[in-house]
Amino acid sequence: MIPRPFEYHAPKTLSEAFSLLGAHGDTAKLLAGGHSLLPMMKLRFAQPDHLIDLGALAELKGIREENGVVWIGAMTTENELIWSPLLQARCPLIVEGARQIADPQVRYRGTLGGDLSHGDPGNDHPALMIALDASFVLQGAAGERVVSADGFFVGTYATLLEPDEIMTGIRIPVPQPGTGYCYAKLKRKTGDFATAAAAVTLRLGGGDVEHARIALTNVGDTVIRAVDAEQALIGKPFDTLALDTAARLAMAACDPAPDLRGDADYKRAMAGEMTRRALNTAYERAANPARP
Repeated sequence: MIPRPFEYHAPKTLSEAFSLLGAHGDTAKLLAGGHSLLPMMKLRFAQPDHLIDLGALAELKGIREENGVVWIGAMTTENELIWSPLLQARCPLIVEGARQIADPQVRYRGTLGGDLSHGDPGNDHPALMIALDASFVLQGAAGERVVSADGFFVGTYATLLEPDEIMTGIRIPVPQPGTGYCYAKLKRKTGDFATAAAAVTLRLGGGDVEHARIALTNVGDTVIRAVDAEQALIGKPFDTLALDTAARLAMAACDPAPDLRGDADYKRAMAGEMTRRALNTAYERAANPARP
């Protein structure tokens, strides 16, 4: 199938992009990497009259650190995330997660902002962003606002991004020294979405778990933060009992739908197993910070 006819726009500045959005309203769609939107247009699930390509906006690209916060432009590609020395040193969880997304062809074109704005529960970055306590910069013609990643995703393909807004950047507080991390992902084959995955950050203090964040991919109608599992760990030694309890509570937070990747019970069990693996790896990295 081929898309219905549409008019293509390639603004050179962000203000020009906002003007186009304002002029065409609900009949326009923003194009980032295109890996989600273009297939939907080919199937005519999406039928915009106007396509606004953000690819030429240099102000939406780049990775830098400012006052303990890493800023990533929304049009930064997966490949640029993977090869960023700054992210490798300061936020390696993003690098680890991006390496598990699709394949090299997709990673050279797919963008961080496009992934997040799409709101697909199968996308990997929402869980990574929640685990890292990230926030998103959303800009419209009327001004700019910053919203937390935790709460930004409200349902399948549904976020807090308004139709007249563009995600311009992602802000991530640099994890404190000694923070362990892991993204454990089960998938059927290279390039597939996760059957289940868990993003974890973990920090120790005085022999106990001082901080824990757990976010789950593709086991609900949107990304899930496993708050009860986190609370079961904080203030306690990281032992078998705590790990078993956290995995069980992560499973309880899931509400997966059966599909070709498995039935609901299998996906729920795999979410528990991915949580267990991610926590174990994060603990090892927290306890031995010199090791990758």
